[in-house]
Amino acid sequence: MSLIEIENLSVVFRAKGRDVRAVENVSLSIDAQESYGLVGESGSGKSTILRAICGMAPVSGGMIRIAGQPVPTPRGRAFSTQVQMVFQDPYASLHPRHTIDRTLAEPLAIHGLGDRDSRVVQALTDVGLPPAFRFRYPHQLSGGQRQRVAIARALMLKPKILLLDEPTSALDASVQAEVLNLLNRLRAELGLTFLMVSHDLAVIDHMCDRIMVLQHGRQVEELTRDDLAAARMTTPYARSLFDASADRMLDSPTEPAR
Repeated sequence: MSLIEIENLSVVFRAKGRDVRAVENVSLSIDAQESYGLVGESGSGKSTILRAICGMAPVSGGMIRIAGQPVPTPRGRAFSTQVQMVFQDPYASLHPRHTIDRTLAEPLAIHGLGDRDSRVVQALTDVGLPPAFRFRYPHQLSGGQRQRVAIARALMLKPKILLLDEPTSALDASVQAEVLNLLNRLRAELGLTFLMVSHDLAVIDHMCDRIMVLQHGRQVEELTRDDLAAARMTTPYARSLFDASADRMLDSPTEPAR
């Protein structure tokens, strides 16, 4: 059984007196411990799919299942122990007046979980930050360190699924590689399943086993990593994305976890 199943998902927004079809009849399935990528230009609907899974975007049609069960509305606490999301901007995703300790401990308090100190220290260690960072504020950290904290926060409840919404696009190139390698390591060590969004095929190639190409809210084609490496695209749109990213894919400084 697939861990994530999306069947004919549609998301329609009402904006300026008209319906905006952000996602139309998208279907996909993701196995446990797989890393699956959604790629496309801005406005292709890829981030909207992640938000629909989390209940942050209105589902106008279709079905979303986690571990064979339809996701509830509202999502609730049980959902958050299964699925967590890491957002694009580490500057905006952390409360500026909360210490890192408070940020990481908050999910534990909401769910009534004890052993706070050791869990916070372990989470920081897992993402490569020293325990002393727990008493710092976000403005005292670099962008890469903030994103590591955001990843640590997402892991506090030990979910099996991480939704990754352009998690490195706001970071410098050298820091991007570090964070991507961290995510690959955590997936291997913790048995995580990733659904990752990017506009950049080079990032998706580094991270994902399979890829769905989206355009104007619709799925264009699905590729395996081997298809991508061999440039086996069947549509002009997917080919254009590949050509735009080909140099960065060839120059990738790191090897993806297999």
